[in-house]
Amino acid sequence: MLNTFAVYVENKPGVLTRVASLFRRRAFNIDSLAVGRTERPQVSRITITVDADVDQARRIEANLYKLVEVLLVENMTGEPSIMRDLAMIKVSVTPESRPHVMDLVNVFRGRIVDVAPESLIIEITGGEDKVDGLLEVLRPYGVLEMVRTGIVAMRRGSKSPAALSISTSSSSGSHDVTADDSVSHSV
Repeated sequence: MLNTFAVYVENKPGVLTRVASLFRRRAFNIDSLAVGRTERPQVSRITITVDADVDQARRIEANLYKLVEVLLVENMTGEPSIMRDLAMIKVSVTPESRPHVMDLVNVFRGRIVDVAPESLIIEITGGEDKVDGLLEVLRPYGVLEMVRTGIVAMRRGSKSPAALSISTSSSSGSHDVTADDSVSHSV
């Protein structure tokens, strides 16, 4: 079962290496990895998707907390959340196939971000199934190149436990985290 973890870490050099090494040492294959700064410049968020059963997911979470730079780990599997993947796909087109490809992109609510005489670059954002679906219908036209960002996820609701108050105190080295379980549902 795919588990998605949001791991909040100190925004310092080498932290991603230590997190990835933990997965390597425990023989877990990372299916998807996305990293970026949060609304707080001193905190980065790593979204990791890994195939693991319930016990393995608990062990992963416990092991992540052993890393000094890890502030909070949130297993978003089964939680009300929004998960998205971004892909850019370069597809081969002819003057005859261009309108058909453009129609397919519209059906999947993608965007054409570059037009060349013999190719189009398409941007699509959505769940993995949506991205995979567009990719499959474009294959007969000739997919020349593709790149994906990896899954990013955010818990539904006004505030997730992580977004409330991860504060790092540089003087004491302590980390304060509080949680609020108010969650909204589908809109």
